[in-house]
Amino acid sequence: MNVAQTRQTGLPDFSILNSFRMQALLCVIFGALLPTFAYFFPEPSRFFDRSSTHVSLAASTVAVIVGIYFSRRVTAFPGTTLLSSALPSFAIAFGALALGILVLRIPYSGAILTMNAICCSIVIILLALATSRIAGPRFHLVPGERARQLLTLQEIDCEAMARPQLPDRRNAFIVADLHQNMAPEWERMLALATLKGIPVFHYKQVYESVSGKVQIEHLSENNFGALLPSIPYAKVKRLIDLVMAIIALPLLLIPMLIVALLVKLDSPGPVLFRQERMGYRGSTFQVIKIRTMHAAQGSDGRGDASHAMTQDNDMRVTRIGRFLRRTRIDELPQIINILRGEMSWIGPRPEAVSLSEWYESELPFYAYRHIVRPGITGWAQVNQGHVTELDSINTKLQYDFFYIKNFSYWIDILIAVRTVMVLVSGFGSR
Repeated sequence: MNVAQTRQTGLPDFSILNSFRMQALLCVIFGALLPTFAYFFPEPSRFFDRSSTHVSLAASTVAVIVGIYFSRRVTAFPGTTLLSSALPSFAIAFGALALGILVLRIPYSGAILTMNAICCSIVIILLALATSRIAGPRFHLVPGERARQLLTLQEIDCEAMARPQLPDRRNAFIVADLHQNMAPEWERMLALATLKGIPVFHYKQVYESVSGKVQIEHLSENNFGALLPSIPYAKVKRLIDLVMAIIALPLLLIPMLIVALLVKLDSPGPVLFRQERMGYRGSTFQVIKIRTMHAAQGSDGRGDASHAMTQDNDMRVTRIGRFLRRTRIDELPQIINILRGEMSWIGPRPEAVSLSEWYESELPFYAYRHIVRPGITGWAQVNQGHVTELDSINTKLQYDFFYIKNFSYWIDILIAVRTVMVLVSGFGSR
């Protein structure tokens, strides 16, 4: 859902700064061109004498455009703003171009690339602060039980409509449950709103765009067709998974051996923990993790569901196990599962078989989350964390459906960036 932003009364009109062209132009001018020319200000002739300078300036310009494009794409997902995505976007863009230059052995100026990266970051942060002053839309809700759930969302400004009268605000949007039977006067109002150019949205569009969740309530709604993941991207994603796993495994081998030694010294039992979990297309597989619980109290995932759950401050977790869970280091051996094709780096987390069977018996459409490969990290993990209660699992399921519906490299990149923040904060660990 694309929502136009308009000027708030009493504030300067910063809406022009929302355009891609304006943001790219300002960053190129103030983040790349001017800093580069200022670098050679005492001797401007040196700028024309060095090919490395021209390459660095051209690379900076490309990195700026790519970085802005990337940051604008990921801000389409809930909970992401230009301010939060700007620095990771530029870091990825400048880092990738610098790596390409090194691999191709093209002459470049490290000082200019570094200076331009810093200046561009400052410019985009200032732009993000300016555009954050733009007022968001106001949603007017047509009476209806299901549409009223939008009133519980804190992220949007909405109000229930008392009469079938068009709102008179420039940034007004109308939201309705378009599947319900409405009185004729409300239907006429919606038709008139369309003619007047006032956007009308189905309540689920707004709910998904703001909350990052997708609800499936009735099979007759044909949401399964809308939730089919992209098959071409699934093939590309599998190739990326393999390449990254092949690169990461030798790099992580020594750190994992050190962790294995610490686990062995901390408590008796095997270093690795294997558990049968529900995987891709409903097939089971043995997930591999570093053991974080006392071995005598472990579970193979085939016992009762309550034993497979990890509670807050669970006494079964070892001392070093708490650190491994907080930093997600215990998940690293799942690189083997990725190489086998059982898992991906990013996707819905695989549940123990006993838990998955319980959830499937209680939650409609739960099995549909297995349509993509499970992952080490996922959209639910960076938004919700680790949960086991049935009500929380229902919410987690909605996050998983949102990921499947928006299955693309953009959401995968965003999850990867957020995962780094989760590793630092320990969010959602048990």
